[in-house]
Amino acid sequence: MEFEPTIAGFLCNWCTFTAADLAGTSRLQQPPNVKIVRVMCSGMVDPQYVIKAFLEGADGVLIGGCWPGDCHYINGNLKARRRVALLKSILTHYGIEEDRLWLRWIAASDGNMFAETVSEMTGRLKELGPSPIKMLAAV
Repeated sequence: MEFEPTIAGFLCNWCTFTAADLAGTSRLQQPPNVKIVRVMCSGMVDPQYVIKAFLEGADGVLIGGCWPGDCHYINGNLKARRRVALLKSILTHYGIEEDRLWLRWIAASDGNMFAETVSEMTGRLKELGPSPIKMLAAV
């Protein structure tokens, strides 16, 4: 049986969540691998949420926000960018590949980009295989 990754998606209410909704209502082809958590701003995604998602079985985490300069909370997405950079260095220290944590800017009107991002991330996670944390829990 082929491995199907689980992706925890923390999506900004104003942009990426709206793009995900548009992708769905437009019936765009996309894998069903993302479990969406709607947040008001990508800057509100606490690093603990990301770590908890991995500990609870996610193979990857997608954080989606507004484009820089378009944040409804002025600079929340820039805060998210700094946090993700820090998180990637911490996660790699514990054996979780950088490609398991994605930060993407997806505008509300870009359902196509959301669907493409989900497809691309799912494909990359299939190449990487199950999360190393998941493998440790199975032992």
